[in-house]
Amino acid sequence: MTNEEIINKINHFFVEEFEAEESSLIPTEDMRKTLDLDSLDFVDLVVVVESNFGFKVNTEDFQNIISFQDFYNYVIENYTQQEAVKPS
Repeated sequence: MTNEEIINKINHFFVEEFEAEESSLIPTEDMRKTLDLDSLDFVDLVVVVESNFGFKVNTEDFQNIISFQDFYNYVIENYTQQEAVKPS
């Protein structure tokens, strides 16, 4: 999966689950404020990431995620690492 495909998949989730306007998903914007996320929303994010991208999320990592780009980078980095260690 390419980085663009990962970002599109994430954005689709934000639109479907959080009823966000796609135009509000600006990489530099504060993800928590834009989506009005609470702690239960982060549980939903963890479940979606783990089920769609196949890696275990460390919830402490979310403390460092501010912008949408931070979130994209987190998912891309972990997905890529997980794919690299999969047996062929």
